[in-house]
Amino acid sequence: MATKAPGNFSWVDKGKVAGLAFPHTAEHLHYIHEQGVHHLVTLTMNSPPMDTCPMLKWHRIKMPDFTAPSMDQIYKYLKIVEESNAKGEAVAVHCAHGNGRTGTMLACYLVKTRKISGQDAINLIREIRPGSIEVIEQERAVVQFYQHYKSNF
Repeated sequence: MATKAPGNFSWVDKGKVAGLAFPHTAEHLHYIHEQGVHHLVTLTMNSPPMDTCPMLKWHRIKMPDFTAPSMDQIYKYLKIVEESNAKGEAVAVHCAHGNGRTGTMLACYLVKTRKISGQDAINLIREIRPGSIEVIEQERAVVQFYQHYKSNF
């Protein structure tokens, strides 16, 4: 029996990084695991029903809705992705609707992995995942991450 996809699920880097809306049900969690995801990063203040899908390793970075991540939070997320991908394990990240906080983290991932500017990463995430990066503070976070990170390119 096929499981039901959570809202706004899509790959940004197939087999490595995906984004989605809040997974409300066990069926949503099983769906993302069936897609090859091994790690789930939650950016919300609330928790998904992780006890219903023990195959997923859960990571938490609490951020209020419509806020931007701190530089430390961005680096924490990217470390989770890097360590997971090094083991051949994919990561999915979510917030409430999979747009603002999720899109911001995904854009920072693109800055790091594709070595592109913050604005180029914002544009690309919005192309892949329309509606991403909802407030100016989130845009600024991506651009500031690029400025901070580019010296390591």
